Amino acid sequence: MTTIPHPVDERLPVPKLFTLGLQHVLVMYAGAVAVPLIVGRALQLSPADVAFLISADLFVCGLVTLIQAMGATQWFGIRLPVMMGVTFAAVGPMVAMAGQQGGADGARAIFGAIIGAGIISILIAPIVSRLLRFFPPVVTGTIILVIGVSLMRVGINWIFGTPVGPTAPQLVNPEHLKWLSAIKEAAAAGTAGIPPLPPGVTLAPTMNNPAYAPLANIGISALVLVSILLIAKFGRGFIANIAVLLGIVVGVVVAILAGKMGFSKVADADWFGLVLPFHFGLPTFDPILILTMTLVMIVVMIESTGMFLALGDMTGKTVTRPMLSAGLRTDGLGTLIGGIFNTFPYTSFSQNVGLVGVTGIKSRFVCVAGGIILIVLGLLPKMAALVESVPTMVLGGAGIVMFGMVAATGIRILAGVDFTRNRSNLFVVAVALGFGMIPLIAPRFLMWMPHALHPLIESGILLASIAAVVLNAYFNGARGSEEEARAAAMQADH
Repeated sequence: MTTIPHPVDERLPVPKLFTLGLQHVLVMYAGAVAVPLIVGRALQLSPADVAFLISADLFVCGLVTLIQAMGATQWFGIRLPVMMGVTFAAVGPMVAMAGQQGGADGARAIFGAIIGAGIISILIAPIVSRLLRFFPPVVTGTIILVIGVSLMRVGINWIFGTPVGPTAPQLVNPEHLKWLSAIKEAAAAGTAGIPPLPPGVTLAPTMNNPAYAPLANIGISALVLVSILLIAKFGRGFIANIAVLLGIVVGVVVAILAGKMGFSKVADADWFGLVLPFHFGLPTFDPILILTMTLVMIVVMIESTGMFLALGDMTGKTVTRPMLSAGLRTDGLGTLIGGIFNTFPYTSFSQNVGLVGVTGIKSRFVCVAGGIILIVLGLLPKMAALVESVPTMVLGGAGIVMFGMVAATGIRILAGVDFTRNRSNLFVVAVALGFGMIPLIAPRFLMWMPHALHPLIESGILLASIAAVVLNAYFNGARGSEEEARAAAMQADH
């Protein structure tokens, strides 16, 4: 008598596995490459190093997906159709760390924090599910809303230009610079009546910068945005699910025709290249940075818990406590591997969980195929160089959608919160959202605080997370449940 396998364990024909696996990769691709682009440029790395981060990210995405979907011993892998990708929750803290120290030194500090957080996450994975009571939907919804709002700054700067550097809104007038140089020379020569300039004297920028917000760039960003919206409205099924990726392709074609995108870096890149660990050197370990990233990972694993429970319901596979621990432990292992291979913290991508519901294909081996495709893409430096060459104005049009969808997901989760009978929830959301906005509105608020604490409080996401958890515990106690986490995860789409 032949035993019929559970749909989760069904092995499909190889051509079908490849097609469905590629579908999962395309759905997650734009979100997967966004984080290395953001962090790499925040670190002011060279284009070649940013391209390497993209390759490393795709490679580790695939590797951790294989571990999660196939399983590796009883300790790792939930063995469900899960695609793993870099979490947006870690972007704010990592950009804050990059702001303190750029280049290879900053990269080593970030990767050291990620490795430390990964090890701690592996150790605490079995007890994370017990923390669910501190993360009801009013907390998770607020945190996800702040993540999206914080990331919108990145997408907007992609469109118009960063507020510092060559694309700053205003520049110092060259005539003013010439005047100041003449004064310095006169003072140095001892000219009577001209005292030496005090240290640190600089001229304020007063001249509008033509490289900031040029109308042609805004037009391309708008075209990408409109393309995404049209595809999302009129596309069907899989086409609608990859609207962001197709919108970027439209923008790339227009950028090429307008002469705003070249392929010299793609031509210089190799066809094949291994992703080696510690590309930037041995990581450095700062306790405050590790603590910061560990707090992020706790939030990530709480979100993953809800995602796994929801996926179990969708596939008809009961998620047992050992399975849940193995899945969360893999979040930690993926983060540890990410730090070693020069990339970032990992979690299950909810876009792909949603795709399981859309297609009705429950086999975890589809995600195994997707993981293999991601590994192959990670070994193709030309592909990474092509992604790195995409102009920021193209990414900006897509960023408005990608990051806005994260914020909208938080709003959807909060829509299920009872604000009528429990007005205390209003205070939780209001105050936590205010805390989350502090670094965006007043980025130098911490200038008189101990420098060691800066990474911990420089991220609005962390400030909002801590505020939401504390306020909810104060007003509501610890009342979260697995059912609430499952319901909130079903709302997620980021």
